[in-house]
Amino acid sequence: MRTITTLEGNSQRLDGGAMFGNAPKALWSRWVDADEQNRIALSCRAMLVQEDGRNILVETGIGAFFAPNLKSRYGVVEDRHVLIDSLAEVGLSDADIDVVVLTHLHFDHAGGLLSAWQEGQPAQLLFPNATFITGLRHWQRARRPHPRDQASFIPELLTLLEESGRLELVEDGKKSNTLGPDWRLRFSDGHTPGLMIPIIDMPDGPVVFPGDLIPGAPWVHLPITMGYDRFPETLIEEKEALLDSLIAVNGRLVFTHDPDVAMACVSRDADSGRYTVSNPQPRVRGLAN
Repeated sequence: MRTITTLEGNSQRLDGGAMFGNAPKALWSRWVDADEQNRIALSCRAMLVQEDGRNILVETGIGAFFAPNLKSRYGVVEDRHVLIDSLAEVGLSDADIDVVVLTHLHFDHAGGLLSAWQEGQPAQLLFPNATFITGLRHWQRARRPHPRDQASFIPELLTLLEESGRLELVEDGKKSNTLGPDWRLRFSDGHTPGLMIPIIDMPDGPVVFPGDLIPGAPWVHLPITMGYDRFPETLIEEKEALLDSLIAVNGRLVFTHDPDVAMACVSRDADSGRYTVSNPQPRVRGLAN
């Protein structure tokens, strides 16, 4: 028995221009509203997979580890650790999580591994009983980042993960020993080198958590990329290949940053070639196989 539930983490407000790359505001403002500072609302959504007596969490969102000045800079909305509250709503604590799967280690996807900020106190690693899984190439990138994305990583988190003794690094094309053979993993380089995408097979089609390869429904439109993407042309090619593979098998996407759509199917117009989402769901609770 396997079930899937989406969980909300801390939300953000980030610059719309940065989130839509080279797309002009006249285009992206059709899809999302911006505030007086040109910021748009973003979720930092996680996905809980429960199977064979295990609780497997895909991503942890941005969390609440930032000090107040950085919290304001990066548009984090809530002071509390929202993901911990979301886990409590389904009867779990961070100590109940057996595995945490991280598509990549940027702070808005992995910051929720850390305890909420307290003045004068160092950040603590949560999820004391979990094995942490991410891609080997991405780990190497995080340890030696490019100046362009250096600020996206949390050096103290990397140290805590390494010192935990519970870190599994997966090579491209390989399975995770912890997750087992039923979990498929796809690797991507367009947003950040070595981003790892989990694919969960369900009887009516796979569920895919693409992370920042496709952060929300507007980004299924092929030319739309983020200013944060390292290799936009590569990302577009990877996105097209993933979307085509999903359409062929009735797959669904879980969006980490879309505030309104947690999961959706994808289709492609035969004439225009344009991808669109269908059957959007604002949240998923106990989707079962």
